[in-house]
Amino acid sequence: MRGGGGDILTSRDGYEAVALAKEHRPDLVLMDLWIAGLDGISAIGRIREILPNSCISILTGHMDFTCAQKAIRFNVFEYLVKPVRPSDLTQLVLRMKDAVKARGTAEGYERMEDARSPMIADAVLYIQDHYCEKLTLEEVAAKEFMSPAYFSRVFRKEMGVTFSRYVVDLKIRYACRLLKETRYPAYRIAAECGFSDPSYFNRVFAERMNMTPQGYRKELKDNPKD
Repeated sequence: MRGGGGDILTSRDGYEAVALAKEHRPDLVLMDLWIAGLDGISAIGRIREILPNSCISILTGHMDFTCAQKAIRFNVFEYLVKPVRPSDLTQLVLRMKDAVKARGTAEGYERMEDARSPMIADAVLYIQDHYCEKLTLEEVAAKEFMSPAYFSRVFRKEMGVTFSRYVVDLKIRYACRLLKETRYPAYRIAAECGFSDPSYFNRVFAERMNMTPQGYRKELKDNPKD
């Protein structure tokens, strides 16, 4: 957690994380899912009740589709799966800080409404329903009666990431789930996630996860409880 005064706070379990959030009202929160006491998702839910507009991201060693769905419901900013390169973590914190600046100072959160506009919220729901299809920015923009250029700017401002990055991240999360729960070969998983080119899927997966799909599946097999 990063408090409003710039201090970095750490917690030993989920209950302490909630208590720290209530006391210090942090503007940035990085949460693991598998922590002692209260689990990460439940802790995030309670923190959301205290700080409805705080910027929360998940950094965990687990990719769980159910947890990812709950994270979306709690408006989690980013969901990163370990191992994570230090440069990626630095970029995440910088993007979270930018999102906080866009919404105003932490002290003003209690009188602010959610920064996400109804059009973007609707677009996000549509993307989440269709990200495995051949979804384009132009298609989603037209659905919201916005020009592609304007939609792209507003989406990046409100979501903290580009449209293409958001869609690809959803695809990779689903790919991780399929790698864990099925024996599908990589080329079939690529198709299930909406990638027309298996080699491109492998490249994107490696960029996001720091390992190949085969490496990810082997890691799950070798460390089933991680």
